[in-house]
Amino acid sequence: MKARIWRKLHAEEAKRFDQVYELMGQTAGLSLGDAFGILQSGLTVAEFMARKERSQRKAAIKQARGQVDNALVADFLGAFIEQKTELSVVLAERSLLDTLLSEEAIAFTFERTGRLEKLQVVLISRRGDWERLMPTLDRDAKLTQKPAQVARQPDKRPYSDPRPFLPHIGQTVKLVMRNGITVEAPLLRVGRFDVLLGEPGHELFIPLHALLRFEAPPAPPEDESDDDDLPAAAPDSEG
Repeated sequence: MKARIWRKLHAEEAKRFDQVYELMGQTAGLSLGDAFGILQSGLTVAEFMARKERSQRKAAIKQARGQVDNALVADFLGAFIEQKTELSVVLAERSLLDTLLSEEAIAFTFERTGRLEKLQVVLISRRGDWERLMPTLDRDAKLTQKPAQVARQPDKRPYSDPRPFLPHIGQTVKLVMRNGITVEAPLLRVGRFDVLLGEPGHELFIPLHALLRFEAPPAPPEDESDDDDLPAAAPDSEG
């Protein structure tokens, strides 16, 4: 079918193609699919591309989380539930003493406090461990008075991808929480949403959403020994 006949039979669709190609001509690097998406959404180019970028970041975070095994962290919380361990639950501006009853995707349920959204939690520890550790910790006075807020969207938080933490398991790392508490301790486990710090049997459970800064020890320098220091190669025995 000739183009002019197709355009006459499909006038509305032809008009949309004209608008798409006009938009592509006005916007360098714009793909055909994105141009159609912009017209269909009614958004500006900037708004559509920002929304697309957010969607891609969310998808990347979801994929990253799926690549990390969460079993060890889940078992750690499960032991608290099974053993009815008395816990210190640190929130942004206060702490609770309670016993964990259950864990959901977005909330914890405690014996006395009831259901508590996970985003409110900064740290969970055994009561005795936290009481011993708390007086020794550094705090940022400004954040203590006014804790940083947690973004609802994971892609807008400082740390949502757990994978950068994995190479540092076994190393002493420094974490600054949104309420100003700074913890410096060995990194024991990394889950999809949380990390465990401290010593076996005295762990601190810290959600990634509670973090403002993460500092790991510097990588050891590479061996830059000069080739001249190497032993000379044996002469070739074949004449």
